[in-house]
Amino acid sequence: MFIKKIGIDLGTCNSLVFLPKRGVVLSEPSVVAVSLDENKILAVGLEAKEMIGRTPDTIRVYRPLRDGVIADYRVTQAMLRYFINRTGGKLSFFKPELVIAVPAGSSSTERRAVVEAGLSAGAKQVFVAKEPILAAIGAGIPINTCSGHLIVDIGGGTTEVAVISLGGIVTWSSIRTAGDKMDFVISDFIKKKYNLAIGDQTAEEIKIKIGIALPEKEEKLFDIRGRDLITGLPKTIKISSNETAEAISDVLTEIIQVIKQVLKETPPELSADIMDKGMILSGGGALLSNIDELIARSTGVPCFIAEEPLFCVAKGTGVVIENLDFYKKSIMSKK
Repeated sequence: MFIKKIGIDLGTCNSLVFLPKRGVVLSEPSVVAVSLDENKILAVGLEAKEMIGRTPDTIRVYRPLRDGVIADYRVTQAMLRYFINRTGGKLSFFKPELVIAVPAGSSSTERRAVVEAGLSAGAKQVFVAKEPILAAIGAGIPINTCSGHLIVDIGGGTTEVAVISLGGIVTWSSIRTAGDKMDFVISDFIKKKYNLAIGDQTAEEIKIKIGIALPEKEEKLFDIRGRDLITGLPKTIKISSNETAEAISDVLTEIIQVIKQVLKETPPELSADIMDKGMILSGGGALLSNIDELIARSTGVPCFIAEEPLFCVAKGTGVVIENLDFYKKSIMSKK
């Protein structure tokens, strides 16, 4: 009997879908547009994201996941159904088995919500696995050895820091401070400094194009358009990369504090391993320029960015899905 297997990294900002032998086949924003009059899903993913800040009263754009967990069950279910159908192709009449990534700090109720959303979206079975372990697997870390590995996964809604040894999490911590918070503080900084209101999309674009963790001698400039808060008229200003470093410095300090906290709670033998090998950064936040240098400088531990950090968790779900029987007992909870 043919059973289709799908791995899903259900992220606050972006969701990725992994299929065995094909790799990451879908990477779409975790956004859904709903028509309020007809109570109907209009668009999912990129198409829905383009509607943010541009909709009439009758259409609402949702991000159904907040801080890495389900904030709107029905909309999450619609999004999962969309992913299953998009990847189903000719074999969509087979109910797939799903492995879905959840934050390490998610409660059993939050995990159950993910499982139920997956089942009602058309899955045969749903397994949930913790993001830090999946990120470590996807980054190529040999998690089943008795050596200690530190993984820092900076996503959209959460930053998760975990020390992994012998296939499990030894110490970990999670904060709901990550990429979304960076967008918010950039937008707030521009509002206070330039009296200019900008949208979420623009703030995210600034972070991606010129966001840096440490000030640089050669600044990059970027034109942004928004609404002048004094005149109410559209206005264009230039912002520099060093201003983004200033704007997001408090967010990065919070992330560094969590890494230090986990390091403090790590058993001495594992600390020695981590000092020897360094920590690995994954998630979209790892793409921020100079972030590895800032973390290494602040903690005194070498810091490396995983290959394709954005895809680490999705690749991890792929490895797990191809070796389901091996991982079922160790890292997954099945509801």
